[in-house]
Amino acid sequence: MGTGKSTVGYMAAHQLGFAFTDTDRLIEALAGKPVAEVFARDGEAVFRDLEQQVVADLARLDRTVIATGGGLGANPVHLASLKQHALVVCLCASAEVIWQRVCHNAHRPLLQVPDPRARIRELLAVREPFYRQADVLINTGPRHLRDVVQHVLREFHRARAPRGRR
Repeated sequence: MGTGKSTVGYMAAHQLGFAFTDTDRLIEALAGKPVAEVFARDGEAVFRDLEQQVVADLARLDRTVIATGGGLGANPVHLASLKQHALVVCLCASAEVIWQRVCHNAHRPLLQVPDPRARIRELLAVREPFYRQADVLINTGPRHLRDVVQHVLREFHRARAPRGRR
């Protein structure tokens, strides 16, 4: 959360002429309610079940940039599925940068705790080993999002280039 996935994903898709989708929006469509409401009324387990259904559908997409929720890539089964059919780019930032970016957003269900900064650090610690398995890892903390988009596009084109041209 707060690393720029949706913004960077949308901008990259636009520049590539691809479709863009966000797994949280797909989950909301499936659930018929906002993610925050799914968490509040149904719990995280129901959210993760919906997420699993969405991941199964992602494999059918072509020419699409997909922004995933931060927990999706921390599931080894989901990560393996994504890596089979996509270039997996992980946008990361320090806990402090993430907190600065999201502290005014009330719709972050995982941060509805007494110490949200500690929760961010905890989530990053648990998820980091999975995030490090991405094909590309980009720290968005010190960078402007346009620069991040350009980095993503370079990596995408490099991954698609014939082996001799890399």
